[in-house]
Formats: sequence, structure tokens, C-alpha cells
Amino acid sequence: MGARPDAGPSEPGHSLPGHSLPGHSVPGEGPFDTVVEKGTLVDPAAGRHGRFDLGIRDGVVAAVEPDLSDRPAAERIDASGRLVIPGMIDTHAHVYQHVTGRFGLAPDLVGVRSGVTTLVDQGGPSCMTIGGFRHYVSEPAASRVLCFISSYLVGGLEGHLYPDLYGPVGVNAEHTIRVARENLDLVKGIKAHAEIGGQSRWGLEVIRIGKQISRATGLPLYIHLGQLWPTADSAPIPDADELIRELVPIMEPGDVLAHPFTRHPGGFVSERGEIHPILLEAVHERGLKVDVGHGSHFSFEVARKVLDAGIEPFTLGADMHGYNVAIPQDGAAANDERASNPFFGVAPFNLTIAMSELLHLGVPLERVVAMVTANPARLLRMEHELGSLQPGRAADVSVLALDSGRFKLSDNSGAEVVAERLVRPLFCLRDGKRFEADSPFIPDAVAA
Repeated sequence: MGARPDAGPSEPGHSLPGHSLPGHSVPGEGPFDTVVEKGTLVDPAAGRHGRFDLGIRDGVVAAVEPDLSDRPAAERIDASGRLVIPGMIDTHAHVYQHVTGRFGLAPDLVGVRSGVTTLVDQGGPSCMTIGGFRHYVSEPAASRVLCFISSYLVGGLEGHLYPDLYGPVGVNAEHTIRVARENLDLVKGIKAHAEIGGQSRWGLEVIRIGKQISRATGLPLYIHLGQLWPTADSAPIPDADELIRELVPIMEPGDVLAHPFTRHPGGFVSERGEIHPILLEAVHERGLKVDVGHGSHFSFEVARKVLDAGIEPFTLGADMHGYNVAIPQDGAAANDERASNPFFGVAPFNLTIAMSELLHLGVPLERVVAMVTANPARLLRMEHELGSLQPGRAADVSVLALDSGRFKLSDNSGAEVVAERLVRPLFCLRDGKRFEADSPFIPDAVAA
């Protein structure tokens, strides 16, 4: 661990400006089940950023007050020196365990046991497999598990290792529209890929079909950027910049571009090393949203260019999957994985590492917190349920450490930086029930 591992937001160097909002309670009888007290509450949706106590009763936030020390409670949790934020929402998860092969992780290891209360699986389930996703992943999980349904019949099988399955013949718009409409409690968007490997085979026909599904369901279209598949041997070398010029006019306000910080061809940065002007227009004038989708697509160099150009991500999906995090296993199995896994060895990361990286890049804390709370709730059109700790809402709470010191962070290219702040998950409450952040996917901090 780095220096001062217990340093928190209430200590020198981490004093957070508080708003003078009054507290608020909802009517209720009897003591609280739980009071989370003495923490620094950061709730961008409610405009609160300061010292508040949370009173929880029957799995619901019952009171948010500057001081609840005189109110009876069955349990009191001391959050002194900690950040207390609305339950974190990971907008880019891959947790269709077993069905998507090595790609899908155990949902609660990515979710509540990593301090994250809501997960959005990006493209794991399809119109053919959504039933299994509901019954074997979403319903049994302690985490709230939603999805953006895949445009492709095969969904996220084996993490898209077989590109021939992802052409227009592998899409059934009518079936996907019907299934998405039947499962709107789980399905919050449509997932597709715009990258030069697919472009060299089929152009952007799949994206056009994905937009057809999006319009018919009234759900946003979420687009992967950055090369994923090899280009077709028989095709001419594709123009990665032309892909962007052709893609953006297909998209509409509220749709999402993923992986803005990727170093792979076909991303936000052109082959000349500049931010595509059409993307600047799309984000600033046409209302397209941007999701980090960290995963195997994070470069400090590219991130600085994109942020300097005035493009700030709306949401901060972690994009953890079985090809970019090391699943605990014995030595022999690990050696086999190194030989067969194209992403094995990517620096350990999770959602709070992605938060730490954006803090290092100069994004203010309150805006980083919004990227994992209020903003994803709006993207999911669940802002009246999630993303804020207002009385009457479900008691989904994430409690984090904000450590001070010198911490080594590295990106997918191997570039390293030294960060002075590190966000760590400690525990979360999901509907008022406590889960410790003990997932093996949480990386150990490395002192610089």
C-alpha cells in the first residue's frame, strides 16, 4: 500500500467543500436499522457535498441529516474520514457467467463485493439468451444486474472471439425488438460494435440495424469503438477515420460512444493524432454520450488528448471481463491462461482504479462521483430510483477510502504514472444490507 493508507477526505489535503443544504427525512416510526455517520457525503444529484449522517430503515434511506447521533439505531457505522456516495453503478460489465465462456465474471465479485451496487452487462445476453440471464444471473445476484441487450443473436459468447458470428446475417431485428420490449425491467439499451475489423467485412450495416432496434424500442444505442477483430484478408486496408465519419450520422441524441481513451484504431483520436472534429460536434452539439469503458481500452496519452479537447465522459464503466482480469487460480492454470488469453497481463483494475485515474488526470472528485452515480442513473432512465441518497430511495450506498500518498497506476500500453490519490472500495449497502469489499478483483495499491 502507499503512504498514509487510512488518509480520508476529512484529513488535511482532502477537505471537501460542503453545501449548506438542510437535512431531510421521511416519516417513519421507531429506531433506524442502520445509521452511517460522520462520513463525507458526495451526492451530486442532490447537491450535497459535506458532512452528513444517513439513517436507514427497512432497506430505504429514511433520513439525511448533519447529525443523527441522538436518534436510536440498531447499528451505527462510523464512516469518519470516508467518502459516502450513492451506490455505484458500473455501466460496462460482463457478468453473464458461464454462458459467455471465459468472458463472463461472477456478478457479485464485480458488484457488491467490489463496492458496486448496480451492474449493466454490455451485450452479454441476446434475444435468444435473455431468459437465462434473468433466471441465472440477475435474479440470484445480490447486486442489481441490468443489461444492454446485444444486437447479435450470439450475444457476448466467448467475448466476441469469432468475428464471423457478428455480421448482418447474425442479427434479427424483429426478434430482438420483441424480446427487449418484453424485458424492459432488465433491458436498458442496445449494444453493437463499430470497429474496422467488422467494417472490412460488412461495412456498418449491423450498426444501422442496431439503430433500427434502438428506435423501435426507444432505448439508447451503445457503440463499441476501437479495433476488436482482425481485418478481413480479402478486403482493402480500412480507413479508421472513415468509420467515424460514417458512424456518427447514424447515431442520435442519448446514444453512447464507448472507449474514448482507446489507443486502438477507429477511436476518438484520428490517424493524424487529432480528435475527430465530427466527434466534438457529436458530443457538444448533437447530444451523444460518452462512456469510458475502461477495460483493455485505456491510455493515459489518449485520455489527456480527449480531455484537453473538452470531451468529458458522462459515465465510467469498468469493462472488466475474463480476458482482462486475472481470475484466481493455481499456478498451472495461470500458465495455461497466459498462453491462451489475448489480454492476460493487463494491469489489475476495477471501477475505483478508473476513478483514481480520472482524478489523476484532473477531473474533479464531484464530477468523477457523478460518473458512477447520478449520470448512469440518467442514462438508464432510472434517476428517480438510483444514483442519489435522497430519503425514500433504496438504501444503495458505497463507502470508499480516498487515500493520500504516491501510488503507481499503469494503462493498457504499459505506461505508468504516479498518482497522489487512490480511491478504494471498503463496503457497500444494497437495499440496506452490508457487503464487504473483499473481491479478489480489487487490485492491491502499489506504492511509487
